[in-house]
Amino acid sequence: MGIRRGHQARLGEVIAEKLILAISLSTIAMVFLIFLFVGREAFPVLLGRVSSAAAQEKPLPVEAMNTLTPAQLRAYLGLSAQEFSSMDRDTIQSLMEVRIEASAEEKPSRDAELNTVAWRYLLFPFQWSDYDKPVYVWQPVSGIHKYNIMPLVVGSLKTTIVALLFAVPLSLAAAIYVSQLANPRWKEWIKPAIEMLSAVPSVVLGAFALLVLATALQSLFGYQYRLNAFLAGIALGLTCVPVIFSIAEDALTSVPRSYTQAALALGASKWAAAWQIVVPAAIPGLFAAVVLGFGRCIGETMVVLIASGNAAILSPSLIEPVRTITATIAAELGETVVGGHHYRMLFVLGTLLFIVTFLTNLAGDVVIHRLKGRLEGKK
Repeated sequence: MGIRRGHQARLGEVIAEKLILAISLSTIAMVFLIFLFVGREAFPVLLGRVSSAAAQEKPLPVEAMNTLTPAQLRAYLGLSAQEFSSMDRDTIQSLMEVRIEASAEEKPSRDAELNTVAWRYLLFPFQWSDYDKPVYVWQPVSGIHKYNIMPLVVGSLKTTIVALLFAVPLSLAAAIYVSQLANPRWKEWIKPAIEMLSAVPSVVLGAFALLVLATALQSLFGYQYRLNAFLAGIALGLTCVPVIFSIAEDALTSVPRSYTQAALALGASKWAAAWQIVVPAAIPGLFAAVVLGFGRCIGETMVVLIASGNAAILSPSLIEPVRTITATIAAELGETVVGGHHYRMLFVLGTLLFIVTFLTNLAGDVVIHRLKGRLEGKK
């Protein structure tokens, strides 16, 4: 009987193991498919196979209705398959006439012949015909589509840097206090309270920043713009505080208690033992907490969408409105034509965001292993 029960238990363990393996592999496959989908939509722009100049071509005459296939006519008018199928011939003819009239009213521009999704216009300033100097402009809904991504990159970096400058000292100080200095009774209250901040939806934090924090900071510092990079960074810092705190606190707690006990036995205070013994031993874990906090900040959407002002301005000032990569994707993706150059440019931004986070985590992993090697006495 005991042998039979043991056999059944082992069979159950094998089934559970295979089930866990299947779930793990399916999760990896889902992540890979997401990256594959984003890359498929972005690669035509990255490889220079998309041109926005085609959108500025001369309108076709009404008689072209008889020579174009339905698919070509639908693409020319920028209609979805459902919209096109619901229209009769007279309606389609009216749309073509309206396009001809609109084109006649537009003033010819040398900018219309430019492929504004080329790397030259994505990364470097350009003097457009209606500007008096070279500028960085993200303006995808204008007559001439402008897709310079530098204002979005700088906006993302500004809000992320402000968030880290606010959250990292606060989170690490709280982690050191809770893990090394706090009374056990206080620790039971402080740690769950900080970690519960991660349960607050980011849209709620964004609304709090918009309605409360924006007014308070503007009254305190007296700057002009109510919504700006500084406000968005502070609100963004609140979202990554529990992430940095939890990982840092675990890293500090995992340092053997014998280190602290030996320091205290030699006459060191609790603060000296924590600062001079525990913190250096936990440096790899603390650095990992900061790296993951960076990833949390750079990928956050709702807070910056609500609190940043959403103006694609390239400026070093922290008290001017900004527009981030994530906010741009969230605000514009639902209003683009699937397969169009604006649609693909948003996927390019998503690819850029993935590359930044991947390289950051890779660099962080390398640094962490080197720090661990130094602590273990390895070269």
